[in-house]
Amino acid sequence: MVLSQKEKEAAKLGLPVFTHHKTEGRPETATTRTTESVGKRELEPQHESKKKKKEKKSKKEKKKKDKNSSKDDRVTLKKEIGLLSACAIIIGNIIGSGIFISPKGVLEHAGSVGLSLIVWVCGGGICALGSMCYAELGVTIPKSGGDYSYVTEIFGGLVGFLLLWSAVLIMYPTTLAVIALTFSNYVLQPAFQNCLPPYIATRLLATICILFLTWVNCSSVRWATRIQDVFTVGKLLALALIIVVGLVQICRGHYDALRPSVAFEFSQDPSVGQIALAFLQASFAYSGWNFLNYVTEEVVEPRKNLPRAIYISIPLVTLVYTMTNIAYFSSMTPEELLASNAVAVTFGEKLLGMFSWVMPISVALSTFGGINGYLFTSSRLCFSGAREGHLPYLLAMIHLKNCTPIPALLVCCIATIVILCIGEMHNLINYVSFINYLSYGVTIAGLLYLRKKRPNLARPIKVNMLIPITYMIFWAVLLCFSLYSEPVVCGLGMVIMLTGVPVYFVGVQWKDKPKWIYRVVERVTYMGQKVCYVVFPQEDPSETEPLTASKAND
Repeated sequence: MVLSQKEKEAAKLGLPVFTHHKTEGRPETATTRTTESVGKRELEPQHESKKKKKEKKSKKEKKKKDKNSSKDDRVTLKKEIGLLSACAIIIGNIIGSGIFISPKGVLEHAGSVGLSLIVWVCGGGICALGSMCYAELGVTIPKSGGDYSYVTEIFGGLVGFLLLWSAVLIMYPTTLAVIALTFSNYVLQPAFQNCLPPYIATRLLATICILFLTWVNCSSVRWATRIQDVFTVGKLLALALIIVVGLVQICRGHYDALRPSVAFEFSQDPSVGQIALAFLQASFAYSGWNFLNYVTEEVVEPRKNLPRAIYISIPLVTLVYTMTNIAYFSSMTPEELLASNAVAVTFGEKLLGMFSWVMPISVALSTFGGINGYLFTSSRLCFSGAREGHLPYLLAMIHLKNCTPIPALLVCCIATIVILCIGEMHNLINYVSFINYLSYGVTIAGLLYLRKKRPNLARPIKVNMLIPITYMIFWAVLLCFSLYSEPVVCGLGMVIMLTGVPVYFVGVQWKDKPKWIYRVVERVTYMGQKVCYVVFPQEDPSETEPLTASKAND
């Protein structure tokens, strides 16, 4: 159909064009109307065409809303972790029972008050360096799973599986069990002031606590994050109370142990080995700084909020820890602190008088929030491992309505209860500390390897190379002294990790298994789906990962 010059000008102005040409079999356009459809109607004024444009815009907006609502209706892990909850996850997982107990170990190995305070500040600085490296990895490889996901993506399946194996088998169940026992001991201690709480009572209360928080995490992500927010605020208020009381003591002139002439009086000759052990004790109190990376896919705008949460939380925790230790030394001599099994409780008994009961409750609440945080993050590690095919696929499924990884949460819960029933866990704690520290170094070494292997990879955050190199030097020094001072513990930790090698080749690499094995796995998976009411999450094809998407460009 050929338009005249006038008809073309009318079409440019958005006016309807009348034509007597035959248009049978052609689709009706925005600027043409057939004589049959228009009939004897008069030319519409221009303001009516503007109304139609507005109507079209409103229709388009409705379509966009429908698309967004359809995305929200997908069965997948929901992005419900904002900046506040992200900070609460980091702070809540770092501040557990460590700051209430670890000052004794740091002072014992440092040998003086002044050096112990330097260790606390430097320990926070090292964690800050490591967290900046994890911020780069978190936005470059935006997948939940933390260390495991990054190492698997960079070094391959075997190395990633070994980290996953040791974490699921020993590391997280043991840590959860220890925190749960600390919680139950502090809750029951007021009822058994002249003796230790009964063995069965502490285990039973710890089990009840784990079961309750597992139920909360299975029911709603929002409930779990709200609990984390509330108890993180409670921890900070408890430590703020200690800091304020300590500052009041300093203002009154009670700071003899903090005078430079006294603070650096060593009870023993300082050695590099002892200082390294002091740093290891402090690193236990700072552990958990990388936990937000385990839930990256549930963070709202992770490229913005993940680094922001890290940059807010780590300096805040370092400041709080340093000021808390200064407060301890304002009212306690080094000898009193070394003689105490729970420094915060001794501090409360000495200064708070009739309100000394606040400290045991504060420790209990702090550990309660720590259990919730560990359950939340460790279940996402199981979820990520199953999604990669390194664990049974049932663990990669989520509840149809609540969108929570119920099978993964139940596995974490059961593994923790089994560890609780074993009894003695002190040796396991030492193995856990070594494996945990080893995983940090391997992950940041992966960042250096990725920089060299994939220099053109899109990196929304790119830290200075001196940061990971400095961290790796410090990490290597501490690792060497750990191997030298405790070779048996470190050796057994390596053995525990290496037991995953045959499991990997039999369970993951061996594809031609007998058919009956696949039938059993399918039957168990089907039963698990029915019991837990879970399905595989629906992935959004528009959400592509920079590392995967840019492989063709490198």
